[in-house]
Amino acid sequence: MTHSTNHSTRPRRGPADRPTRRGRGPARRIGRTLALVLPVVLVLSGTLAVTRVDWSGNTSSTSALAASAENVSRRAPSRAPHEVLRDKLLVELQERNPGVALTHLQEAVNGRPSLARHCASIARALGRAAVRAYGPSRAQSFARPVCDTSFATGVAAQHS
Repeated sequence: MTHSTNHSTRPRRGPADRPTRRGRGPARRIGRTLALVLPVVLVLSGTLAVTRVDWSGNTSSTSALAASAENVSRRAPSRAPHEVLRDKLLVELQERNPGVALTHLQEAVNGRPSLARHCASIARALGRAAVRAYGPSRAQSFARPVCDTSFATGVAAQHS
């Protein structure tokens, strides 16, 4: 009986010792896709299920989703242009300085004459805000003859 010996220095590899094909193949791609898509689908379906439940206890036929959609479709009440301008200038006073805000107030009144009747009240509001932000003496240094010196009136009213 003859025995053959394997003189090879490499060990024999079985099927379990073979290297795997990493990152290739349709199964791996499908698994990755499911890992990304499945949590999103579950969250969305759970959110939709919760919005359809009537949590108020009423047995009315309208769903909570329909009720919330009605609330969203209503427009917020619009603000008057002088209120929008006043708020914008107050923010500008805080971010820059009262002089810039007063210049922009004068430009707004020149560009839109309908704002002229509100100019004095806006300038007084700017004067009061300037005193709160800068103190009375520094706020007074920004005074200009905008809207009949209403800014200075606002500074004086806030200081007294």
